[in-house]
Amino acid sequence: MELRAYWKILKRRWLLIVVPALVVLVIGVATYTPPPPAYNVGVRFIVGQLPTAAAALEDEERLANWQASEYIVNGLTDWAHGLNFAQLVSERLAAQGIDVPAGVIMGGLHADNTRSMMQLSLTYGGDPETLRAMMLAAIDVLQTENGNALPQLAGAPAALLVLDEPVVNPIAAGIRSQLDLPLRLLLALGAGLGLAFLVEYLDPTLRGREELEELSLPLLGEIPRHK
Repeated sequence: MELRAYWKILKRRWLLIVVPALVVLVIGVATYTPPPPAYNVGVRFIVGQLPTAAAALEDEERLANWQASEYIVNGLTDWAHGLNFAQLVSERLAAQGIDVPAGVIMGGLHADNTRSMMQLSLTYGGDPETLRAMMLAAIDVLQTENGNALPQLAGAPAALLVLDEPVVNPIAAGIRSQLDLPLRLLLALGAGLGLAFLVEYLDPTLRGREELEELSLPLLGEIPRHK
């Protein structure tokens, strides 16, 4: 089929193409709600074991403490991803009158580590002050409960030095929310285009000389279009 024939179909069925997109546009504008604000806060820790009096004098024992800190920070990172850690943070918040379920904390928490340094990040789609309280509670749990969380420490807590002040920062709306309506409009236009060609295919009406010639029917006469 030539491009001219496609253009004729589009001119003839343009309403079928435009109406689905208009419906999607009207519904999208009428039901649009801006995405809720989201915030993020992150801190870093230096993790290690406090040296004993003997270790302070022996270079080999000090080196062993440095090497052990890498294993400790790996264990603490894994612990921070678990439900037990989130529940402890939720309990700390509940004691302050702040209700944040453990599942919400787990969903917004990310922990990572490099050698003896640990990074903890929290994302929350609500009040920034609540997020700051969540991070402070997480820091408290990490510093006070790590000895019970890792059996290798035998109840003796590791030392976690906080390197950063927990500063809450807003997160810009994702590109997905910005492209949601345009993508739906493109899909509606595509559906309308497919519907237009389907209706044209099912329409038995003969509209021009070319269609008669394709069917090998004799052409007796042609009435020109009135302008």
